[in-house]
Amino acid sequence: MNQKHQITITTRDRLLRGWENSMELVRDFESYAHEIRDDRQVSELFARFAEEEGVHAAKFHEMLHGYDA
Repeated sequence: MNQKHQITITTRDRLLRGWENSMELVRDFESYAHEIRDDRQVSELFARFAEEEGVHAAKFHEMLHGYDA
């Protein structure tokens, strides 16, 4: 393979992707929690998972700031 066209994925790239994925899950889970009206237990489960995933997203975000400094 030609070295000139090689792409290197860095640790920062992985952190950014992890943060983006976590944020998307937070949005999805929050949306599901609000949409589900026929099963309170499932709705509450998605709400709890949205909060937990928010913690993951915050940790990724915090680590990203260390790479941008």
